[in-house]
Amino acid sequence: MIENENQIALIKEQIGFLFDKDLLEEIYKVGRLKKIESGDIIMDPGEEISYIPFIIQGSLKVSREKDDGEELLLYYIESGDTCAMTLQCCVRKSKSSIKATAMEDSLLLMIPMQYMEDWMNRHASWRQYILESYHVRISELMETIDAIAFMRLDERLDKYLKDQAKLLGSLEINHTHQQIAEDLHSSRVVISRLLKQMESKELIELKRNKVILKGF
Repeated sequence: MIENENQIALIKEQIGFLFDKDLLEEIYKVGRLKKIESGDIIMDPGEEISYIPFIIQGSLKVSREKDDGEELLLYYIESGDTCAMTLQCCVRKSKSSIKATAMEDSLLLMIPMQYMEDWMNRHASWRQYILESYHVRISELMETIDAIAFMRLDERLDKYLKDQAKLLGSLEINHTHQQIAEDLHSSRVVISRLLKQMESKELIELKRNKVILKGF
């Protein structure tokens, strides 16, 4: 139960406009806040799902992971969002099929999954939010597929860096070349070469474990 006035004010500021007053009161009663640090994994494939996560502050990366540990970036979720893949697992009462990793220090609002179906029946604002979440995530998945299918890797890298800057609110992206390669489903050697080419064109500046965008 969330009783702290500051926490209630923060939740109201981030998602209060999405839901009706009665639903917000229920959220305060059954939800709990959870702090996570950058790089923390909050969900793994095959994991039992017992809570629906809402992002109150920060952002998460959602990806698919093969048995050998290789990852494919699906989409990001940020403040005010929830994970459509998690919602789908809740509906089907199945285990997680995705990996969710904190992109930065974040604050999550955790809602027990058993309330999802009940709220779908009783609260129009909840139904609208869930349906809109599905729509947004499907659109982002289509964008990911289009990028893999139709864009050159250098174009995907440029788009990736700009998306990261917007997501994190900073032109300094604290990722290793290996992390970027994993997100783009490529090799570190290829990504390092493309980053060097971008640096030679003065589009970016490379530091240790950091990429700084210029003129963006």
